[in-house]
Amino acid sequence: MKPKLLIIQPSYYQSKKNRKVARMRRRQLVPVVLPYLAALTPPDWDIKIVDEILQPVDFDADVDVVAITTWTLNSYRAYDIAKEFRKRGKKVILGGPHVYFFFQEAQEHCDAVGVGEAEALWKKMLEDAMAGRLKSLYRAEQIQDLSNFPMPRYDLMDLRPYGLIKTYAVQATRGCPLACEFCSERLYLGGGFRVRPVQDVVEELKRLPSRNIFFAESNFGIKRRHAMELMEAFIPLRLRWSTLWSMNLCYDKEFLDLAQRSGLLHVNIGMESIDSETIAGMRKGQNKTGRYKEVLADLRRRGISFSLNFIFGWDTETLQAFPNTFQFLEETKVPVAYFNLLTPERGTSFYDRMRQQNRIINEPEIGRWPGGPCHIRPLHCTPDELEQEVQGIHRRFYSLPSMFRRLPLPLNTSAIASWVLNFSQRHVNADSNEENNFTGY
Repeated sequence: MKPKLLIIQPSYYQSKKNRKVARMRRRQLVPVVLPYLAALTPPDWDIKIVDEILQPVDFDADVDVVAITTWTLNSYRAYDIAKEFRKRGKKVILGGPHVYFFFQEAQEHCDAVGVGEAEALWKKMLEDAMAGRLKSLYRAEQIQDLSNFPMPRYDLMDLRPYGLIKTYAVQATRGCPLACEFCSERLYLGGGFRVRPVQDVVEELKRLPSRNIFFAESNFGIKRRHAMELMEAFIPLRLRWSTLWSMNLCYDKEFLDLAQRSGLLHVNIGMESIDSETIAGMRKGQNKTGRYKEVLADLRRRGISFSLNFIFGWDTETLQAFPNTFQFLEETKVPVAYFNLLTPERGTSFYDRMRQQNRIINEPEIGRWPGGPCHIRPLHCTPDELEQEVQGIHRRFYSLPSMFRRLPLPLNTSAIASWVLNFSQRHVNADSNEENNFTGY
């Protein structure tokens, strides 16, 4: 008899209203982590997949091993799920970005923790689980070769809840070579920056049942030659694709021309701040504040839908940053923006600096709740004032008058995408607890 494996992506604790928002968002993007982990599983296992945002977890399921992938955002829910299965005598494995920084905490809630990239340790963990020799901690060495990845097992998922027009996530690169002061993503993605062979990516795209693709990259295009080859290969596939990339790519006319021809629908860009001193402090030299207006005008001229990320709370900014930023966004007719509180993430130099200055508030709760509170003591205001200002700019930006001033008439696909994103953000309960970023969307 085949051993049985249950792979779960947990939901997270939130209000009833925002559970509805989360379900609405999930219906627009099919998650790739669950079916990819299933594809890495040896063929002698029976596998079931549960995306808890759209499906309930059956705690009485007939399984031998339960694998839970978790971010810090849903770690409390992951621990509760693990507890229920362990009470029933099931072996529970925890992995995902959260355990990279919190493996000791995670060990208290499961039978084994896998830290690092699954390709290097997943089969060994399953083998040990069935042999009764499961260790409490497994660490993966960084994988260098990203070729010959298996095709995600979407055949194991009930795709009906994801709607008629599905978007699939694909990974063409892994990691990020940049070292922005506030970002920990480059650490838990295995370290370094690596690319998948172009032909491997193309073959995966051909096998997907949709032409709507989200490239789940830390920074699409950071290796320009690879990105250019990819986009050339996209053209005959007639994709409508979205991704995230750095501001410096917006200065590259040849790159943008090819992105446009290859079917780029939407790009998310980390602008972070309109203040040059603040940009210098966060080590984002690729963001040239003096060229912002030129860049955004070019994206609008090309008909490319785009969104910008902003982070507030820097020592170089006062509360005047909020009206200044709002004025900039309306003047430049930015279609979509995400407003975030500066947060001291473990592993970052910003975290080290805030801890040294004793300015971190309630460290154990950092990242645990969507749209969580301010976790630093700002220099120029109180934590409550900073939270209120972030909520306020969100409300003003997504008010109907602002939308009609900023957004183009919905006469083409990119304009329609901008309107859809705006109405999605209007559903967000900005006063309490919801994710406010493109990745969350």
